[in-house]
Amino acid sequence: MMAQCLRFAWAWVGEAWLPDVAVTIDDAGMITHVARAAGQGGYDNVGGIAMPGIANLHCHGFQRAMAGLAERGSRPGEDFWSWRHVMYQVANSLGPDEIEAVTAMAYIEMLEAGFTTVAEFHYLHHDPAGAAYAQPEELAGRVIAAAQTSGIGLSLLPCLYSAGGLGRAAEAGQRRFINDIAAFCRLHEATDALLRREMPQAVLGVAPHSLRAARPADVAAIARLFPAGPIHIHAAEQIAEVNECSAALGARPVTWLLDNAGVDSRWCLIHATHMTTEETTALATRGAVAGLCPLTEADLGDGMFPGPPFLVAGGHFGIGSDSLIRIDAAEELRQFDTSQRLRDQQRVVLSPHDSAGEILVRGALRGGAQATGQKVGVIGPGYRADIIVLDQANSDLAALPPPRWFDHLVFVGGSRLIDRVYAGGHLVVSGGQHFARATVAARFRTVLRRLADTL
Repeated sequence: MMAQCLRFAWAWVGEAWLPDVAVTIDDAGMITHVARAAGQGGYDNVGGIAMPGIANLHCHGFQRAMAGLAERGSRPGEDFWSWRHVMYQVANSLGPDEIEAVTAMAYIEMLEAGFTTVAEFHYLHHDPAGAAYAQPEELAGRVIAAAQTSGIGLSLLPCLYSAGGLGRAAEAGQRRFINDIAAFCRLHEATDALLRREMPQAVLGVAPHSLRAARPADVAAIARLFPAGPIHIHAAEQIAEVNECSAALGARPVTWLLDNAGVDSRWCLIHATHMTTEETTALATRGAVAGLCPLTEADLGDGMFPGPPFLVAGGHFGIGSDSLIRIDAAEELRQFDTSQRLRDQQRVVLSPHDSAGEILVRGALRGGAQATGQKVGVIGPGYRADIIVLDQANSDLAALPPPRWFDHLVFVGGSRLIDRVYAGGHLVVSGGQHFARATVAARFRTVLRRLADTL
């Protein structure tokens, strides 16, 4: 890619809207200079309203294949645990080519919907029978290929999944996920080598699945075993999980992690839905990120994150698509905010003295960058050139002053406002559509037709 300079009518720079902004991008896709254009020439005049791309901090790419296929009740009391059985059916029916096709579709939809970086919580490691591939990093390679096809920034988080529950062996449906700690370390090392070779700008982290699916002793040792990169873990998503941990470990999951795993700013606790007041404050104080997936949490009936006390305590949050039931950054933020309003029966509870949309977007930008370990979330020198361009001329934004724009994005316009998207300096979305959509969608539909006939 040649170095380039883009000129925007407006841009979110230094947490303020500035008019007539020029952004210089080097041939590695990094921003080198941001300044007022001041009428000077030599720019690619993009126009529009530029803002940083948002990081999607929690994704299971293969689950895009089951979006909408688990919405039929089969018994009274449908919940997360019954949904999980459908997920196992999908997970155990996909071959490597299909996993790549489905994940690429998810990543393209993310770019079209405001996500420019993704943290892939990757736990499909083996073949459908549970046997290791000749190259243990085979399926990690398919995730990397999907990211390359789409152009999205990638933080790859190989997942340690070593048990079927606290004190229980793995179930048959989990056979593609399972490794002991020694095998997992070999897998992580092989994935590291592959990533350095194929996508060196990506970030490698680690993801002990949860206290019920990774042995607690391994979770406690994870920061020592993997001293670099982000650490993500599912925590306190379901009441049943909280009760299981309390009975087996003598502590609720978030309390156990805070007391035994050295949780700090490298950590992202996914969901963290069911926390006590003390846990909420302690998690915020440690500087870890709460990885919220509001659309999935609503779909699965998980519960509502304690947003106001977490933010009051200075907590950092980001958003993720998780099960990919719907991929839309603005919708995730709106769902988070409105869930808090419904619970508390009040309006604007997350930002009583400020713009709700701005508080949500700023939080997602900061928390997403921290959780992915990426230099993203800012239009500024030294950051990856991940830029979303909102259509100002043909939308309500043309009639609104800049302080209203984030409110309109989150609560009214959503992803339909997105005109262009630059990922690592490359224009990947124009007119709201990804350049590779047609080709990737055709491959994806072939997989979906087969699944729809079998589930």
